[in-house]
Amino acid sequence: MLGASLNKVFDYFKSRWQSPWNYSLWAILIFPLSPLVGAVTIGFVSLITWLKQSHKINRRPINWGFALLSVLLIVSAGFADDKTAAFLGLFNLLPFFLLFVAHSALIQTFAQLRQMAWVLVIGSIPVVILGLGQLFLGWSFKFQFVWVVLSWTIRPGGNPPGRIASLFLHANTFAAYLAIVFTLGVGLWLENYQQLRVKSQKSFLPFLFLSVAVIMNFIALIFTNSRNGWAIAIFACLAYALYQGWRILVGSVTAIVSSVLLAAFAPSPVAQFFRQYVPAFFWARLNDDMYPDRPVALMRKTQWGFAWSLAQEHPLTGWGLRSFSRLYKAQMQIPLGHPHNFFLMLSAETGFPSTLLFCGLLAWILIAGVQLLRKSKHINREDRLIFFSYLLTFVGWILLNTVDVTLFDFRLNALSWVIFAAICGVTHRYNQYDKLASHQN
Repeated sequence: MLGASLNKVFDYFKSRWQSPWNYSLWAILIFPLSPLVGAVTIGFVSLITWLKQSHKINRRPINWGFALLSVLLIVSAGFADDKTAAFLGLFNLLPFFLLFVAHSALIQTFAQLRQMAWVLVIGSIPVVILGLGQLFLGWSFKFQFVWVVLSWTIRPGGNPPGRIASLFLHANTFAAYLAIVFTLGVGLWLENYQQLRVKSQKSFLPFLFLSVAVIMNFIALIFTNSRNGWAIAIFACLAYALYQGWRILVGSVTAIVSSVLLAAFAPSPVAQFFRQYVPAFFWARLNDDMYPDRPVALMRKTQWGFAWSLAQEHPLTGWGLRSFSRLYKAQMQIPLGHPHNFFLMLSAETGFPSTLLFCGLLAWILIAGVQLLRKSKHINREDRLIFFSYLLTFVGWILLNTVDVTLFDFRLNALSWVIFAAICGVTHRYNQYDKLASHQN
């Protein structure tokens, strides 16, 4: 009885929301190539969803939490020294809260999670090709169509030079994008691999495409030369291997990572032995031998210490959004966009209450998702892997933002909030089913 009821609910949802969801998929697909078109489309979808689902949206406690957070952020901006910059900084947060709220109502099924993952993997292919051409074939061009409707800039040799950046402004930003796509792509690849093992011939072509896409994303991620991106990719591979129970793969990856770390950081005799086998491209990047004599002000430890001192000086309301760069330049005489830690930046710019509430809301989403994966009896075995992939992507985002800030790239910011919304929406829906089932029993 319950299974039949669930199917009816899904059919109703699909028939009613298929059109807005399709628009959202198109927006996600086109985001890397045209941020403006993607933004307008996903904003339209969010508005339509909000209008049609407002009665449900307004009843969800997590949305009350984001409403309170919005108020705290506005209050913080009102106390900032540079109020104009602080209120402009709100546009990096408040519109994305609205996007989250709307899409958590729109995204309700595992089929939608799977569709979005496929769209992200497909959309990454042209971006990776352009990046590889930039690095290895010397591609460089600037193309604009109708102002910024379609605006592509490829810098010769990458940005910074020698590091692949593709259509993104910086290699680290591109690495963050690739880490998200790579994690979800591996999840889809594992799904299709399992289908092939039960001799489903229809799965061969998707499996072949995913194999090529995952390899391309991994190669591009390597040549971003981003330590953060490498760490997230390794973390994702280990997590998948543990989830699948592949102990040999876990041991192999651990051995490779240990060899690289020993080549980078072990005492000289040990390091020299491992450097015979580990390319300098990896170990020299990890221990900064590749970039010697880096100014102290550009080191993360210095930036984090300064951000923490700012937070302690104004613990309740912070210094105002977008204030860190101005204050750091005044102190260190070096321009720097952010302190390479999102949570320290938020503490310094908006105060501890806002930051703690923000972290609490993220923890709420993640813990609820993990509990659903562990305890729900209504998730099919084949759906558990794709949900695990999204949870893993969420954890990867958190880890990445402890050593960088993805907030300032519109594409990454929007993509992150859609992923949060996907986890939250599916979790809420299936928790409702679990409650219904418990009442029936």
